[in-house]
Amino acid sequence: MPLTYLLGLSAALHLYIGARIVPPFPGAGMATLFALLLVASALMVPVGMLSRRLAKPPVSDTLAWVGLLFLGLFSSLFVFTVLRDAVLLLAWIASLIAPAGLALDGLRMLTAAAVPVLGIAVTFVGFLNARRTAQVKRVEIPLAGLPAGLHGFTIVQISDVHVGPTIRARYVEGIVEAVNRLNPDLVAITGDLVDGSVLELGAQVAPLSRLVSKHGSYFVTGNHEYYSGVEPWLVELHRLGIKVLHNEHVVIERGGAKLVLAGVPDYSAGHFDEAHRSDARAAVAGAPAGAVKLLLAHQPRSAPAAAEAGFDLQLSGHTHGGQFLPWRFFVQFQQPFTSGLHKVGRMWIYVSRGTGYWGPPKRFGAPSEITELRLVASAV
Repeated sequence: MPLTYLLGLSAALHLYIGARIVPPFPGAGMATLFALLLVASALMVPVGMLSRRLAKPPVSDTLAWVGLLFLGLFSSLFVFTVLRDAVLLLAWIASLIAPAGLALDGLRMLTAAAVPVLGIAVTFVGFLNARRTAQVKRVEIPLAGLPAGLHGFTIVQISDVHVGPTIRARYVEGIVEAVNRLNPDLVAITGDLVDGSVLELGAQVAPLSRLVSKHGSYFVTGNHEYYSGVEPWLVELHRLGIKVLHNEHVVIERGGAKLVLAGVPDYSAGHFDEAHRSDARAAVAGAPAGAVKLLLAHQPRSAPAAAEAGFDLQLSGHTHGGQFLPWRFFVQFQQPFTSGLHKVGRMWIYVSRGTGYWGPPKRFGAPSEITELRLVASAV
């Protein structure tokens, strides 16, 4: 997307906020400061989004940091401005019904002041939430007929880390340390690990080689791997000791019981490379009959095919749980589930909110997670 187009779009959207908030803003000095903030945001949002085209590291990383911070702030300012206009419209309608009941001028000033205060507060809290190491979320998966040897088997899932201009090796190291403290039976990485090439980000992803579990670390591609040069990344992950499951499975044995761990490429991968088309049936072909079957698939949309192929559990990510309000309410228009544990037929599906973040360093109302899933026997 050309810079000029992005600048024009950014200017138009910021102009809407400015036109609605600056004139009624109480205090000329504060109104001017807010107007200058909007001008800076209108310029830096597109620059941050196109930073890799405009400069080389480390300058591009700095531009991305500044631009993405402004993008997070802009998103909240825009949403709160729209909500303010809705409130003022309702108040105006109410004033027609009861003319003496509302002081519209006072409400305009109060809500104009509230928009930047709320926008900055949400962005600040969201930044703190995004930059901390994800907390561990523990989930029990009840499976009927689970063999005794697999009762208590633990899978630690990380997803949607999005290593890139604002998520670097130190952030990844924190995730690795948190995962290793859990001493899992295996580690599952369900896609969207990177936003950039191996040349750019290989050193930033390298800490994943220190993941420790009893049965190894496994990876399936997300859509962002296909934007970032998927084949070199598959080679690099293999070099780091992480097994890529590409429409295939491995059999894990514990206590005389067998667990089939399968993986498919991203739901949309076939659009990039026909050889990467997601195929749940191929992934489980030849698996031992009667074994517990677990599928790693980046997008929740893979669930119907997985259920038809006979899987007992699917682990997915992709949605980020919406990452920050109000976007979590829009995920359902693109995916069957936003986050958490659900059922598709007899199959369970767990959708992670993600372990990192994408775009703005901001999480609000959808905290990141490192998920510890424990298989337990169920009577039904």
